[in-house]
Amino acid sequence: MASHTLNAGPVGVTGCESANNLAAQADVVLALGTRLQDFATGSWTIFKNEKTVFIGVNTVRFDAIKHRSLPVVGDARETLADLATQLGNWRSDDAWSKLAQQEVVGYHKYIDGIAAKSTTKDKSQLATYAQVVGVVDRAAQPNDYVLTAAGGFPGELNNGWRAKSLDSFDCEYGFSCMGYELSGAWGAKMAIPESEVISFVGDGSYMMMNSDIYSSVLYGHKLIVIVCDNGGYAVINRLQVNQGGVPFNNQLADCEAKNLVYVDFAQHAASMGAISETVSSIDELETAFARARKSDRTHVIVIKTSPNDWTEGGSFWEVGVPTASHRPEVIKAGEVMREGKKQQRIGW
Repeated sequence: MASHTLNAGPVGVTGCESANNLAAQADVVLALGTRLQDFATGSWTIFKNEKTVFIGVNTVRFDAIKHRSLPVVGDARETLADLATQLGNWRSDDAWSKLAQQEVVGYHKYIDGIAAKSTTKDKSQLATYAQVVGVVDRAAQPNDYVLTAAGGFPGELNNGWRAKSLDSFDCEYGFSCMGYELSGAWGAKMAIPESEVISFVGDGSYMMMNSDIYSSVLYGHKLIVIVCDNGGYAVINRLQVNQGGVPFNNQLADCEAKNLVYVDFAQHAASMGAISETVSSIDELETAFARARKSDRTHVIVIKTSPNDWTEGGSFWEVGVPTASHRPEVIKAGEVMREGKKQQRIGW
């Protein structure tokens, strides 16, 4: 849980600098049920100690031996119990614990800063995903269950959602299943009817699949759905631009549409029987979320959000760049990519 004194946040591309700083100095890394893939390892740049030993605990041998890990093929729970017995009274050096506690403080300070309400007097400034997540993080109850899937929310929630209890967070990001935010939330509510199930979904994912809002109303499985409308597929647009490209067909404003029509997501949700409302600020979102808790059926809250403001993960990510281009932006992106690759662990 987030309250643990040594929990410095998540590692990797969608992680935070605090956890990545600790990973960079680790002597031993216990990899529980992970494939040690691109996101978790910062494209293999966050583990900077060349002497770091990896122990791979997995039910699948193929994953347990990845990146020269010492393999332990077995159930994670049973393996941890056996390890605890063998470790006995051993504990790490106090200096290491103190360093970890310092990074914990830094992690929470960073998240609190980006999740805070805007202090600007410019009312036209759109809310960020981090601020939206911050509203729910501050108002969360111990038995709340939060769920998301694709786009910008996995990164924002991995960082900004600080779980109050075990088994209270579901982030489907292995395949970026757009629409899982709603179908998965409906399934979660059936499994844990006593919990408030809160789904974060972008406008792009909402457009991909939304009919389970209707299903949740029909069958009485109340959800709280927060729809962030940033005018299209903003995260894909970000990748496009960051690799030196030009915005193309991801944001509605960049499409050569004959009839540019923006969806009224609140009205659409209302047509499926949900209680719905549109808010225009973080203050309004807070009061709307309080109303949603009291609703007797699925409650959808829509808020326009910035397409350009994202939480940084604090590590390198190897994303392909064209090898040849006339665009100086692509050439620059290629230089940044080559510099980043110099930090990768050779042979891992």
